[in-house]
Amino acid sequence: MNRKEWTIPYSRPVVAPELQYAGYGPLLAAVLTLRGVTTAEAAHKLIEGGTECLYDPMLLNGMAAARARVEQAIRQRETVAVYGDYDVDGITSTCLVTDYLRSRGLRCIPYIPDRGEEGYGLNAFALDALHEQDVTLVITVDCGITAVEETEYARSLGMDVIITDHHECKTGSLPNAVAVIDCKLEGDPYPNTSLAGVGVALKLVSACDGDGEKMLTRYADLVAVGTVADVMPLVDENRYLVRRGLQKLERQPRPGFAAMLREASVDVRHLTASAIGFSVAPRLNAAGRLGQAFKAARLLMCREEGEATALASELCELNRQRQSIETEIWQEAQARLKDITPGEPIVLASDRWHQGVIGIAASRLAEQFGVPAIMICLMGDQGKGSCRSYGGFNLYDALSACSEHLLGFGGHALAAGLTIAPEKIDDFRRALAAYYHSHKPPEQPEVRCDLLIRDPSLLSIENVRELDLLEPYGNGNLRPIFCLSDVELEAVSDVGNGRHMRVRIRMDRARFEGIFFSHSSEALGLREGDRVDLAFTPQINDYRGHVSVQLLLTGARKHSPGALCSEILSGRRESLWAAADYCPERADFVRIWKELCSKHPLPDTLSELIALCPDGMTPESFCVCLMAFREAGLLDGGNGVFGASRAVIEGKADLEATAIMRGLRHMTL
Repeated sequence: MNRKEWTIPYSRPVVAPELQYAGYGPLLAAVLTLRGVTTAEAAHKLIEGGTECLYDPMLLNGMAAARARVEQAIRQRETVAVYGDYDVDGITSTCLVTDYLRSRGLRCIPYIPDRGEEGYGLNAFALDALHEQDVTLVITVDCGITAVEETEYARSLGMDVIITDHHECKTGSLPNAVAVIDCKLEGDPYPNTSLAGVGVALKLVSACDGDGEKMLTRYADLVAVGTVADVMPLVDENRYLVRRGLQKLERQPRPGFAAMLREASVDVRHLTASAIGFSVAPRLNAAGRLGQAFKAARLLMCREEGEATALASELCELNRQRQSIETEIWQEAQARLKDITPGEPIVLASDRWHQGVIGIAASRLAEQFGVPAIMICLMGDQGKGSCRSYGGFNLYDALSACSEHLLGFGGHALAAGLTIAPEKIDDFRRALAAYYHSHKPPEQPEVRCDLLIRDPSLLSIENVRELDLLEPYGNGNLRPIFCLSDVELEAVSDVGNGRHMRVRIRMDRARFEGIFFSHSSEALGLREGDRVDLAFTPQINDYRGHVSVQLLLTGARKHSPGALCSEILSGRRESLWAAADYCPERADFVRIWKELCSKHPLPDTLSELIALCPDGMTPESFCVCLMAFREAGLLDGGNGVFGASRAVIEGKADLEATAIMRGLRHMTL
């Protein structure tokens, strides 16, 4: 993270009364209220929502025609191909539809194109190969929405095509297929526009089978893994699908998933979407990135434990190879960007990079520099690029605006792919930079906190455990980020060969342990005894029978008083809740009056004003004193406190009678 701005909410957390009456704990109730869930009914639907969250697959445009064509294929015992993508969403989609069609007695050929040789989506070479195997129906999963020419070619070979996809299509022309099913299409009545490709695949087999609950029971694990890996929003229907899938993975995983979970050392007793996203998905993705997606598909479709164990081991080895290649690409990109601070999208190209791995490197660049990143693998007269967004910038719209410089593109707002002629890269870079500057999203803070914790009792084991009710966490349902401000760093040490930082902090009489992965105390400039601000998600740590609350840090810095001081000086009474710990005493007022108020006018900037704070006093208390002086008429002129001068008044000023002091004296946690 390269910026230093934090957003900390200083007003008292609002908790919907109905949630308290319903028995929800204070921490969970505050988070629910923040997310607009203010009634017991809404909370129950979010946390316990069942099959009522599922939508009728027949609402999807094209589903009726697709179902009729599949039923025809089943009656006539046709040979059908399921044509997928090489990422986790595409692999799980391919396995799901293939398994279903085979269970209906069809000869079904799964086809996943080679990432390096064939690239993304339908292609003529693959269609020729399928035609030679007597395929009469091709069903695409997680791809195909832009395959207009390829669909026509399939028709010329005598093969029908059903398109199932979830990607954007703004070209205005759709493939002339038997059916086109895509929840993203404009005007489609299906309520969930954020289904993953595997979610659309589930809807297809549910429509064909007529029993959606049976299909979900059979395939929930595939749907959950594909949905999480493709970073779809985990709300509404998707949330229920993933929750059902996690339950299946915990209780009755298919042999392939069971083997992968063992190989990745994932604790299935407490399986989360995060564990899928960080442990399982990368290993499955590695196969597709290195041109061996069929190994992942074989793993998910195999039925023998021994075969599954061997395949899971192979995929983990592929993942290690992927990591090694990624490191080399990352180091080269770092060298090329040395001493550069990009203010617009990064566009890099090389003929030495592996096409399947550049997307990960692009993600790391985007995170490091805070701008979108595009990395292009040059192969002869073409370049294949992987694009990753940052800060809410819509990549798909940007590529659409710059399409005159591209041979092709596709994807989502946050991640996309492109094909480009090498000689067009400079023109594309300039066009993308121009578009970015005219559509640049608002600057985002480095750390955005949901709640400021002033009462350490809120971080009890019971309250933290209750937050698990919000699982599965992910896109659209992020883990809440809490903040501790101005707490003492009692101990700090680096662990994991200096790669990670372990801390112990003291807050009043309470102590908490914390861990910050991929950050060191030296890099953050922290040492024992510092007053610090911490952003974190709390979690339960059960180590050898000792259960405690651990802070999983997402941000750490030396305490920065500026934001709260600014709130205090603005006169916003909502912030007095956070300032209550800085309530000054009479001696503080006397000291400041003697030392500073004769030096008038006061500075015009916050940094200069804070610099006048006497030793041994917090800047926050100092600012409270100045505001009390202003309210009592002891300072006048200027802009509030800024630029104000000492006033001449008759008699004594009653500082305790000022609104700010009355508010602070009566403020509670």
